[in-house]
Amino acid sequence: MNPPTAATLAAIAPDTRKAPAADPAYRRILLKLSGEALMGDDAYGINREVIDRIVREIADVHALGVQIGIVIGGGNIFRGVALGAAGMDRATADYMGMLATVLNALTLQDALEKEGANTRVQSAIEVQEVAEPYIRRRAIRHLEKGRVVIFAAGTGNPFFTTDTAAALRASEIHAEAILMAKNGVEGVFTADPALDSSAAFLPTVTYMDALQRQLRVMDATALTVCMENGLPIYVFNMDDEANISKIVCGERVGTLVSSSDR
Repeated sequence: MNPPTAATLAAIAPDTRKAPAADPAYRRILLKLSGEALMGDDAYGINREVIDRIVREIADVHALGVQIGIVIGGGNIFRGVALGAAGMDRATADYMGMLATVLNALTLQDALEKEGANTRVQSAIEVQEVAEPYIRRRAIRHLEKGRVVIFAAGTGNPFFTTDTAAALRASEIHAEAILMAKNGVEGVFTADPALDSSAAFLPTVTYMDALQRQLRVMDATALTVCMENGLPIYVFNMDDEANISKIVCGERVGTLVSSSDR
């Protein structure tokens, strides 16, 4: 009996190839990461395993040809000095928080480039030795050239959160959606699920409903900017490594905040 040919073996062997990724539904997104997302289970600071997992997911989405801007918070670093900042002038404390976001942006840049992604950090306050100044047209050009742009230092102004910075930057670069990454929370609930066992998950919610019910999507200023510019917001759990890819490819994940509740 003749041994089976290579063609015969190929025909009967199971196909272990991965199915091709779906075409992206969005070509340009703004990802909002909280500083707390980088510290994992640590009390403060940066957890190396967590940031490596996050950048792998971002790099995978970037490889699909999606243009990505990122706004990052600084809570993981500022938390470590919060007691010392108690009673401090609000503007001074906010500037300290902006500097914390620069540290996080540089960490994220280094990790992304080790994954093979080209990046640029743009800061709303001047730190020219480590980052470019924020210039809208330059940011858009970087995105068009396939670079991940990390926006640091919030809006550059005290009294405004990084949520507002995310809404502003997304509007300025003409992003098609904002992806709000949460830690261990699947999306938007009627109340804080950690405090209220009756809190119900909301798969969709309108901007106005979120404002009127004071749901924990983002601060009111940021939400108003999104509403005025018709920017859909996806609120999702960052713990699932595939969630960003799913949203970008059109799957419904977490909560969608938009002009319609359908």
